[in-house]
Amino acid sequence: MKENKACIIPTMRYKNARTAIDWLCIAFGFEKHLIVEGENNTITHAQLTYGNSMIMLGSENENEYGKLVKTPQSLHGNNTQAPYIVVEKIDEHYEKAVAAGAKILIEIKDEEYGGRGYTCKDTEEYIWNFGSYDPWTENE
Repeated sequence: MKENKACIIPTMRYKNARTAIDWLCIAFGFEKHLIVEGENNTITHAQLTYGNSMIMLGSENENEYGKLVKTPQSLHGNNTQAPYIVVEKIDEHYEKAVAAGAKILIEIKDEEYGGRGYTCKDTEEYIWNFGSYDPWTENE
């Protein structure tokens, strides 16, 4: 039987996707994989990678998909999801995020279930979780 290879890729909309892309790369260590320019200095579609993981994002708009996905600013600072990204050098990652201006919501700390991590907001109020706990390897 062929193994089912699935991949989950969070998708987000940003009011200023161009600025968000640069900030996410500086603060969190994402790398640009694909950037599709749109009209009026917008981003139609972008793919950012972190190790073997990816997020997709674009500028907020009112197209068919854009009507379904809102920014935290459009939701008065609320979030409906918050990705967790496994990071090997979590303390260095934390320091880099703080230096870039990430708003720390939960300070870096050791977790009872293993690993170490923190929670922060980016420049457009998305919540991000970063930690050294890797659920794929911790219980092997």
